[in-house]
Amino acid sequence: MPAPTRKPPAPLHYRVEIGDLHAHLFRVTLTIAKPAALQRVSLPVWIPGSYLVREFSKNLQGLQASQGVGAAAPLRLEQLDKCSWQIECAPTKALVLRYEIYARDNSVRTAWLDAQRGFFNGTSLCLRVEGQEQSQHVLQLPPPGASSGCSGWSVATGLSPQNINSQGFGSYAAANYDELVDCPVEMGLFWSGSFSARGVPHRFVVAGATAAFDGSRLLADTQKICETEIRFWHGNKKPPYTSYLFMLNAVDDGYGGLEHRNSTALICNRKDLPRLGENKALDGYTTLQGLISHEYFHTWNVKRLRPAEFENYRYDSENYTGLLWFFEGFTSYYDDLLLRRAGLLDNAGYLKLLTKTVNQVLQSPGRLVQSVAQASFDAWVKYYRQDENTPNATISYYAKGALVALCLDLTLRSEGRATHQATLDDVMRAIWLRCNAGTMREQDLAEILQVAGQRSFAAELARWVHGRDELPLQQLLQQQGIAVLQEPAQLAQRLGLRVSESQGVHISTVLRGGAAERAGFAAGDEWLGLEPARQAPARRAPASASGWRMSRLDDLTLYAGSASEVIALVARDKRLLRLELSLPPAVTTWRLAVQDAALADEWLQGTV
Repeated sequence: MPAPTRKPPAPLHYRVEIGDLHAHLFRVTLTIAKPAALQRVSLPVWIPGSYLVREFSKNLQGLQASQGVGAAAPLRLEQLDKCSWQIECAPTKALVLRYEIYARDNSVRTAWLDAQRGFFNGTSLCLRVEGQEQSQHVLQLPPPGASSGCSGWSVATGLSPQNINSQGFGSYAAANYDELVDCPVEMGLFWSGSFSARGVPHRFVVAGATAAFDGSRLLADTQKICETEIRFWHGNKKPPYTSYLFMLNAVDDGYGGLEHRNSTALICNRKDLPRLGENKALDGYTTLQGLISHEYFHTWNVKRLRPAEFENYRYDSENYTGLLWFFEGFTSYYDDLLLRRAGLLDNAGYLKLLTKTVNQVLQSPGRLVQSVAQASFDAWVKYYRQDENTPNATISYYAKGALVALCLDLTLRSEGRATHQATLDDVMRAIWLRCNAGTMREQDLAEILQVAGQRSFAAELARWVHGRDELPLQQLLQQQGIAVLQEPAQLAQRLGLRVSESQGVHISTVLRGGAAERAGFAAGDEWLGLEPARQAPARRAPASASGWRMSRLDDLTLYAGSASEVIALVARDKRLLRLELSLPPAVTTWRLAVQDAALADEWLQGTV
């Protein structure tokens, strides 16, 4: 009988092993079946969805190259820059690269390894083989040994399994490098559950949960979110993926998520997980549901429908786009709105969340400095590198982008109410079809808005997106049956400050044009106390009662009483300063409430 044919080796094969749990090291072996004579490899400097150069190569160590029998013959490596290397080798022999990755970032963006859990994104571990990015990539995860300290661990990933055991260890395949690094890997003793949404299997794994965690409730609520969003995009049809994976890391203090084509990595406060015996949705759990909704909506809006600038990612440098107000902002508009339509929020609960977004934007002086399109382009140096001046210099493309979506939606609804014209829901679906679930430009949105609204929206896009005009929120909300109520603002907003009060009153931000700025406060100051403003000698208080020590900001109203001016006692750079502070009149913030239930439900529940 003829000898059985052997399957040719994968063009690119990554073997990722748990190297040392306590040193937090993954051990990686990359085998390139057919290298170039002068083969270049590089590690990305950023991960798509998180717009900051993170320099992942800083965690790479011990890189070696070899060829020959057993790949034992060492080769010379030439480092070209901070994240790229070049190897001169024989193209007829497999090239083997070995290295280690330090994994100690407990976020959704990089890699983590300790005795409780392992996690990584391919952008942190997998060198890119230049010239072979479109070849098949195989990831092998060998089962850990009995003495490894990983007894009972399992694997979860969105990659396609080739040959795996019951715990998920084994080999997985990716069609290309983009797919490989778009499928993070979770390892450990995690909780796992599953459900079906529109006939598509969904899996949810949770690391770090306590015994009080109610997994059944999390699955049931997430299923409602997924079915609502699939219906939003496709009606009764199936979504554009065959399975989906949620990976949630529950920690003492953390929040965030990162979207992928058929999975998402999430992090939340452990106390925000649903608990057995508690049916009421606490604010923290509502926040987690909003995060789940947001990242799942990204499955369509940015992972498939995406900026034209993201057609081919450049992993070695920034990838600029002025459209994050659409891809992050519109996603932020729909994340909570679709919780309402899924029945996980009532009208009051949704409007409470929207009120928070409105006040966040209105209380940011940077909205008058930078347009939301400029803020999108500058995400790499402003939004992801925030400091004490950020609220004065830029605006969140998440928050203002969500309000731009709100204004477009309510404008379409108001102008088309009599003729049942399209809403922003229809616009989103039309863009999906027009762009064939691929790349888009702002012009695509403008042209679809014109068809949907039967008029041009160029003026609105110019003012709301590329300009710094205030958005017509109050008028549009009132036309949709929402009352805009005014309430007293918190003292920090009245003064133009943002503070922390963990150990005393510490100034984190001084807002542009506020009373605190006029008095001379600066970020980093510690506000120690206050004295009454200078008075005539006959009315001066006794020396023993000339000042007060402050432990929290609200002490100001207690000690100042009805005074319109005080002397603020401030510590700065070990110096004590006396700042003359004029207390401004009360300012207000917004609170939204339903006024006309029928009009409100047209929008909030998606009824016509």
